[in-house]
Amino acid sequence: MPALSQSGMKWKKSIMEYNKTIQLKDGRTCLLRNGTEADGRAALENFNLAHAQTDFLLSYPDESDMTAEQEAQFLKGKTENAAEIEMLAEMDGRVLGLAGIESLGRREKTRHRAEFGISIDQNYWGRGVGRALTEACIECAKKAGYAQLELSVVADNHRAIALYESLGFVEYGRNPRGFRSRLSGWQELVLMRLELDD
Repeated sequence: MPALSQSGMKWKKSIMEYNKTIQLKDGRTCLLRNGTEADGRAALENFNLAHAQTDFLLSYPDESDMTAEQEAQFLKGKTENAAEIEMLAEMDGRVLGLAGIESLGRREKTRHRAEFGISIDQNYWGRGVGRALTEACIECAKKAGYAQLELSVVADNHRAIALYESLGFVEYGRNPRGFRSRLSGWQELVLMRLELDD
């Protein structure tokens, strides 16, 4: 039986398992949990939906060549990994958003670093889903032993930047030609990091 932390998060010996119910700003409850192989289709549908709703994410839905079966295998791999996690927010059986942490390498000089990514169905922006998923990923990154969590965010995405700053992320650089948008041309990326070993 896995131990239960004070936050209500369960940890197995060799893998990360997250399962926590939170209350959103509108009073409804939402389940945060690690995605599993069975979530392949729902996770892929949410990924494609979120990427169609905003120009702030890395790719466009028509660039996605992942199948539901491949997404299921991706999630299966994450559930078997003690250093990485792909998490989803779920309400009434519907996936509202995805977030995860991924190692930047196993080599000695970089194994202290992990990258964070997140996407939320725009219909649920402003309800606390993004903050809850980000906090959960920070908790997982600490538990996995990372010293630094990193992300990049489009400079015009002021809401996301404000969220990250409120959780302790700091800017360490900018890439003025980080993305080339079909809609607006060059998009500057803000590079941010959070120290986890303080």
